[in-house]
Amino acid sequence: MILFYLFAAVAVLASLLVIAQRNPIYSVLFLIASFGALSGLYVLLEAPFVAVIQIIVYAGAIMVLFLFVVMLLNAPHEDTEEDLERGVRLPSAGRVRVFGALLAIALAGELIWVVLASRRAPIAIAGAGVSSVRAIGRTLFTEYAFPFEVTSVLILVALVGSVVLARSKSGDGV
Repeated sequence: MILFYLFAAVAVLASLLVIAQRNPIYSVLFLIASFGALSGLYVLLEAPFVAVIQIIVYAGAIMVLFLFVVMLLNAPHEDTEEDLERGVRLPSAGRVRVFGALLAIALAGELIWVVLASRRAPIAIAGAGVSSVRAIGRTLFTEYAFPFEVTSVLILVALVGSVVLARSKSGDGV
């Protein structure tokens, strides 16, 4: 139980630090720490395959992509001062706070709804479950092949878009 609380505290703290950082590279690194803590929670739930996939796919591939995009865009910190000097109109802090409060209320409402709905419905326990990596791979590349490929194309489009944005920002043209 001590390990659960340790991993949970690291996950929550790292997630809070992701949004609290001004430097996007530090945010990406804290997100990797959060994914590592989630992987530890999966190990405690006796799901080692999901834990390894969490590290390989999210902390390995996706976060490297995020880090690459952040470095490619050369955004070392939030540039709100520069935006103000250039005359870029930013939304007022009051509007942002109101929007954030509305989103927080919506999230709280959804959480309450889920808790109440889960108490009403009986919990179905799966019989056999997936017992091997082979079965997961077969399911992924047969039943879920299209969503898997769409996700790959989406990530590729995001990468190409970041290159185009970085190139047009540096003045080379597109």
